[in-house]
Amino acid sequence: MRDNDRVTSATRQPETQAATTRPRLIATDLDGTLLRDDKSVSPRTVAALAAAEEAGVEVFFVTGRPARWMDVVSDHVHGHGLAICGNGAAVVDLHGGPGAHRFVKVRELPRKNALDAVRLLREAAPGTVYAVEQTFGFNQEPAYPKLHMEVPDTLAPAEELLAPDSHTAGEPVLKILAHHPGLDPDAFLTLARLAIGDRANVTRSSPSALLEISGPDVSKASTLALCCAERGISHEEVVAFGDMPNDVEMLTWAGRSYAMGNAHPDVIAAASGRTVANNDDGVAVVIERLLNERP
Repeated sequence: MRDNDRVTSATRQPETQAATTRPRLIATDLDGTLLRDDKSVSPRTVAALAAAEEAGVEVFFVTGRPARWMDVVSDHVHGHGLAICGNGAAVVDLHGGPGAHRFVKVRELPRKNALDAVRLLREAAPGTVYAVEQTFGFNQEPAYPKLHMEVPDTLAPAEELLAPDSHTAGEPVLKILAHHPGLDPDAFLTLARLAIGDRANVTRSSPSALLEISGPDVSKASTLALCCAERGISHEEVVAFGDMPNDVEMLTWAGRSYAMGNAHPDVIAAASGRTVANNDDGVAVVIERLLNERP
């Protein structure tokens, strides 16, 4: 990775070169960004994404969602695009359509790091409960609240789920979900980052005190940077969209980036621009303008 492609979470500075660079890739978050609050993709947004691909601009969906939740997108975008799932833990090809998604890249959380993170966060924030996302499985502790769409495959303590000899050991761990019933979400994030240190990357995308713990160097930004490097695309040629703290590094890295009208304050500070809210088709508004600017 070149020096000017390094991932940083620092506050965005003006990018005059990127503002005049022809975009080659659009990277967009899903929930709160591309998707409306009812989890639909508007016809206007579908048309804008299709127009971008027809113009030769690649589309990447970059989300905290697991791969198995991507049918909601491929149903609406007719099999276009690649998805970076689990905050960078996996790259999934959507071109086969619903039910035919294929893992292109997996960046797992090593089990030793995962066990260390669980232990350290339990000590720093008693009452924290966990769930474990794997490539093809979802497991959780008995006390973990019903926050997700599916029934867990296994109910057991996180230490048991993550043990080297666990029955889940045959599949990579993509991320750990950590929930606290009483802490402020931003305070919980700060506390977890201090407690876990460099053993894992910690972020959040939920309005509640729900954290997402990934491999030490795994984030939306770092996986997007890898995918772009494989395609010979520089960060100046990327336009990114997001709304929550797990988008900050990606928005800072991209040459041009847009915080949604409904975005978290940290996201507004990180992005180089701002668009309207997700319910008002903020992503489509920018894509239409960018395509109109092309020679």
